[in-house]
Amino acid sequence: MSAEAPSRPNGLNYGLDDIPKPFPKALGLGLQHVLTMFGATIAVPFILSPFLEFDGGQLAILISSVFICSAVATFLQVQFGSRLPIVQGVSFAFLGPFIGLASTYQGVDAMRYIAGGIMAGAVVEMIVGFGGIGGLLRRYVTPITIAPVIALIGLSLFDAATFNSSLNWWVALSTLGVIFVYSLILAPRVRMFSLFPILLAVLTVYAVLLVMSLAGAIPEDSAAFVSFGAVGTTPWIRGLVPGEGGIFLPWGSPLLPPLGFIFAILAAYLASTIESFGDYHAVSRIAGAGDPDARTINRGIGFEGVGCFFTGLLGGFSSTSYSENIGLVGLTKVASRFVVLLGAGFLLVFGLVAKVGAVIASIPTPIVGGVYLALFGLIAAVGLSNLRRADLDSQRNLMIVGFLLFMGLVVPNYFNNYVGEDWSLFGIDLLTSIVQGIGSSGIAVAAILGLLLDNLIPGTDEERGVGVYDLGTKAPVIPPEDMRGM
Repeated sequence: MSAEAPSRPNGLNYGLDDIPKPFPKALGLGLQHVLTMFGATIAVPFILSPFLEFDGGQLAILISSVFICSAVATFLQVQFGSRLPIVQGVSFAFLGPFIGLASTYQGVDAMRYIAGGIMAGAVVEMIVGFGGIGGLLRRYVTPITIAPVIALIGLSLFDAATFNSSLNWWVALSTLGVIFVYSLILAPRVRMFSLFPILLAVLTVYAVLLVMSLAGAIPEDSAAFVSFGAVGTTPWIRGLVPGEGGIFLPWGSPLLPPLGFIFAILAAYLASTIESFGDYHAVSRIAGAGDPDARTINRGIGFEGVGCFFTGLLGGFSSTSYSENIGLVGLTKVASRFVVLLGAGFLLVFGLVAKVGAVIASIPTPIVGGVYLALFGLIAAVGLSNLRRADLDSQRNLMIVGFLLFMGLVVPNYFNNYVGEDWSLFGIDLLTSIVQGIGSSGIAVAAILGLLLDNLIPGTDEERGVGVYDLGTKAPVIPPEDMRGM
């Protein structure tokens, strides 16, 4: 980041180096980050669990491991990596190859192959970052690629938002309504609501559902019912001894998957890296710190690889920067690194003290769906706001961006709904695996097509927005009223 950039520009409640006081306020802000990422963090374990054929106990270990992995990766990123207020969590870009491995190698064996694939890809990502390759991408990865990739992160999650909300629409919509009231109506008038809109909204709806559940107004089989049944059967502390149930290598020693799966995982790493590249710019711009320089990007990508490597040892899934939490930074105007580190501390506690996680897991899924409805659209808007760096009057840029957005939705839909299990590309298994791994991820599709089209089709640096990054000038800070309108 540029050294002359202020740590607390106008419009922010707390800048990069600020420590909110009193301390309970900082704790609340950190917890809000955890609540924002909570649904997405546990979503991947729940999605993969049927393919892994895990029982309830194994699923609990998997969720606990994911919390610990996210805590470690977030700490490394904020303290040593990009040093931006970025939360690291489970990446959806890897679902395709992980489902393939879970379908091929059942149960614990599948997790050993997943761990091996994660660690192999993490080494490549560390080479890209610490080798200085990530910073070189600054000239080739422009807003024309970054904007659609980040936007598709939000748009591609519509199914998760729909599923969580559809379990009980009135709860999801009530949560959404409370978030809008707290963040857009009360926040300008009451400071507390400007700092904790998501947390207060979740607690408000949760309290109402808890009272209704205790009063019998909500049946036990309803998705809106608040149940503490799992709390009593959950152990207090995770063990330290390696093996199932332990913190380290809970599924056994990692195994290297077949080459086709490795290429599919590397394709997911490419999408994840492009996503993080855009996230560094997005959160740095929101924080008013200017564009991240090459060194910041290299450190960020390198330590993201380190975090993923530890993920393989701790039994979770690949980590990446969480755009929904960047949306939260924009919504609350709290860009403090200290707050995000506190969030990492909460994640570590939830992973080690399993009962705490069990209590949080009692939050009904429709509430999480309502949070998704509020934030995923904001992610898309923040992504598209990167286009203000480029020439939006350029037919070239509009054509490429529109094509990337459309293909990022069409190609995954084709592979998920119209390509059968017997589909093959020229009868070459390796090529088939690579194409399927890329094609099933809209983020990967947009990243690859964006890199190709934006760098092959003639366009000036000013037109593409390259000059803004290379000159290291400050990005325009989104005024509070503009961000609230997203």
